[in-house]
Amino acid sequence: MNKTIEDLVSRRSIRKYKSEQISEEELALILKAGEYAPTGMGMQSPVMVVVQDKATIEQLRRMNAAIMGNPDSDPFYGAPTVVVVLVDPGRPTTNIQDGSLVMGNLMNAAYALGVGSCWIHRAKEEFESEEGKALLKKWGLSEDYIGVGHCILGYADGSAPEAKPRKENYIVRI
Repeated sequence: MNKTIEDLVSRRSIRKYKSEQISEEELALILKAGEYAPTGMGMQSPVMVVVQDKATIEQLRRMNAAIMGNPDSDPFYGAPTVVVVLVDPGRPTTNIQDGSLVMGNLMNAAYALGVGSCWIHRAKEEFESEEGKALLKKWGLSEDYIGVGHCILGYADGSAPEAKPRKENYIVRI
């Protein structure tokens, strides 16, 4: 099987991470893949915010867990890197889809490099909050940016889960 197709079929979400930080080289390649995700009309509405400092990851964890309704949980599963994908609200036609494609590219590139990843939701709600808007401002971004997702990255602590069987009628041919 073609290596790219094999990676796309084999990638799984990782929900337990080692504390070891991913390498700068791996991070640079993963982010490059995110930069080259397709976007509507090539307008490049997404922005990726790379968070590796423990204090900011803890703040995001706390915010995300509160939205989830389980404030003591760790929705980031101990991952040492969180890439927050946000989109420009000025591109409403395709901005969410653009950010989703960035997320997909990040996760698939991570897998190809032996780095675990998982898409964590609730970024929209996080960055609609006053605390989220303050973070955006601190990061030099407009308070209007919309959260699409968090791509957590790190080395898997254990093996990846098995793929679930694909549902019937996943593909309909006309």
